[in-house]
Amino acid sequence: MSQGRSEICVAILDGPVDRAHPCFQGSDLTVLPTLVPQAARSDGSMSGHGTHVASIIFGQSEGGIPGIAPRCRGLIVPVFADDRCSATQLDLARGIEQAANAGAHIINLSGGQLTDFGEAEGWLENAVRICQERNILLVAAAGNDGCECLHVPAALPSVLAVGAMDARGHPLDFSNWGSKYKTQGILAPGEQILGAKPGGGTERLNGTSFAAPIVSGVAALLLSLQIERGETPDPARVRQILLQSALPCNVDLPADTQRCLAGKLNIPGAITLLTGGNMSDELQAATATGVEPSGGCGCGGGLVADAPAPAQEGLLQPATIPEAAVIPSNTVQSFTSTPTQLSTMTSANNSNAVTPSQAPSDLASSQLVYALGTLGYDFGSEARRDTFKQLMPAFALGGGVMVPANPYDARQMADYLASDISEARSLIWTLNIELTPVYAIDPKGPFARETYLALQELLAGQIQPEHDDDYIERVSIPGVLSGRTVKLFSGQVVPVIETQSTRGVYGWKVNSLVNAAFAEVQAVTEGADRDAMSRTLDSFLNRIYYDLRNLGTTSQDRALNFSVTNAFQAASTFSQAVAQGMELDSITVEKSPFCRMDSDCWDVKLKFFDPENSRRAKKIFRFTIDVSDLIPVTLGEVKSWSSPY
Repeated sequence: MSQGRSEICVAILDGPVDRAHPCFQGSDLTVLPTLVPQAARSDGSMSGHGTHVASIIFGQSEGGIPGIAPRCRGLIVPVFADDRCSATQLDLARGIEQAANAGAHIINLSGGQLTDFGEAEGWLENAVRICQERNILLVAAAGNDGCECLHVPAALPSVLAVGAMDARGHPLDFSNWGSKYKTQGILAPGEQILGAKPGGGTERLNGTSFAAPIVSGVAALLLSLQIERGETPDPARVRQILLQSALPCNVDLPADTQRCLAGKLNIPGAITLLTGGNMSDELQAATATGVEPSGGCGCGGGLVADAPAPAQEGLLQPATIPEAAVIPSNTVQSFTSTPTQLSTMTSANNSNAVTPSQAPSDLASSQLVYALGTLGYDFGSEARRDTFKQLMPAFALGGGVMVPANPYDARQMADYLASDISEARSLIWTLNIELTPVYAIDPKGPFARETYLALQELLAGQIQPEHDDDYIERVSIPGVLSGRTVKLFSGQVVPVIETQSTRGVYGWKVNSLVNAAFAEVQAVTEGADRDAMSRTLDSFLNRIYYDLRNLGTTSQDRALNFSVTNAFQAASTFSQAVAQGMELDSITVEKSPFCRMDSDCWDVKLKFFDPENSRRAKKIFRFTIDVSDLIPVTLGEVKSWSSPY
């Protein structure tokens, strides 16, 4: 009976995991550094949750907890800290992108946030989209609120949602249901699920948090089966098979079967579909042979030996379930920031500063970042804030009245740093997206002073009036994730990116850009409309910043973000379309079929349409960007063509 293949990788986004537990001896588990401490606590609720979830998949028989896919490779990505028991959607998006970049085929999310309509923040939507594009299966708990309500990420398209059922195959009272779950969710055992406790021992817990890893484990075995059949592992197909093979709920259930989601986990039926068998013959056999597990995980189809029963849910908030359940404090129901400490993220090169002269191959083990946002600064503590207040000169109000300096006034701070740039080192510089700090910026290397000067100039530009030609609306920051974190004055913890020089540190002077682009368009086409030019550029810049906002860590996001800093080139390229009254329709990023050796190239495509004539052909512009180095670069000339679609 298959126990999984080492080629298949399953990531667990949860609390810290006690890898010293006997059940993990012999398992292949790797911990990725995050904003949460890696060390599991024996008394930590999130450590208990993460350890339990991980053991359901990776537990070894010799350790007393036979996991569902013990021979598969595991990634442990802590996103819930014991001192907070919750996380932000931004934290989760970081974890998903980390797991995706590390090669996960399946990502298990035993948690979620209750929402009105299954809506999510841009961070999370983007991370889920990346998984869909890379064919990574996201399995997420449906939630333990016991209502017709939705959690994210479970309710997002392409995610496989998991609800909880009892040994009879009935939905448990606390398991959520809803319209979106009806088409993209299945039930799995979620009552009295055996799992590991930090520090040793076992316990049985309830909830959709523990039903989810059962489905993730089964999916890992199906992918392993594909490999054994000589096929390429296809997570999207496995997701479809799990949904298609799901069994209807028992006939003795109430007429309203919405709580059954798309049906119950049917392992024999899934194997039949995967291997090309006859599903109609399998349905009766599946029901008769125990797909409705009684104390087990229903893996009686021969795929897993002695696999544990389902489990509990809930974490992005680890799920709230009735007090009678065995999970006293594993209930986190809203996102708050989870400050913690990050350990080493880059491997061999972490101890050496990455300098601009290093070749791209030297950056292979580093996580490159090319992010967009606005600059901010933070003091970290009241004491540090007060030192600035003491050192900064008094501020003159109207009529010659002098008042004490205000360190929070960006105008005063920019003026102070202009006269003493060395003080910039005492600030925590942040890159913010919509007022949310996402990175701390730490200039390093021989050009650190020049980088601090650039940050001061960009800060000064941000405080200019919006109509001023020197007004800076956005900045771009390239760098390398250092593996360090810093705690802000608010208590939020953010990762630190190290910048090596001023290369790529740009400010968008939108007004100057519009003026320059308009002059470029006029040189090509007479009668160009400056307002149309301004609208098009604003749409281009804001579409990426607001609609396509991202953390700038994946190759495609770095290419997308660099396309914004290359806006002048883009503006001169699509000048003809703009002059003809066409407006921006969409922006897409695709892996480029043409690239140099040892490079990483992506095609950014801009599609324009005529808002006054829907039958007119669309105009498409494509420029190819190589993101293999710290600073992306555009390859070749921009291509353009017309398309009816």
